[in-house]
Amino acid sequence: QVQLVESGGGLVQPGGSLRLSCAASGVIFSINPVAWYRRAPGKQRELVATITSGGNTNYANSVKGRFAISRDNAKNTVYLQMNSLKPEDTAVYLCNAGPGVPGLGYWGQGTQVTVSS
Repeated sequence: QVQLVESGGGLVQPGGSLRLSCAASGVIFSINPVAWYRRAPGKQRELVATITSGGNTNYANSVKGRFAISRDNAKNTVYLQMNSLKPEDTAVYLCNAGPGVPGLGYWGQGTQVTVSS
């Protein structure tokens, strides 16, 4: 049974940083692509970042230069380091992993990120 568990969300002031984690069981991150999505109120789900099994990364233009996706194969965990956060980054952030990523495969429940003063 595949399970993805996100953590690390919270309330942060504009300009602050957070690191999100996505811990997996039942799917091996080192041989599967992983993506972070976000879903803001009243908006469509947005692809934020992806990392391939080979370690190649891609980012949405809205987060490029501020966010970084990485993977710890020993812990079977993927991270999203988010710096210089803006109010428009407020959303539920979801982890997506497995064959067919981005968009297909397995999903976590999400972690809330709120950027507000």
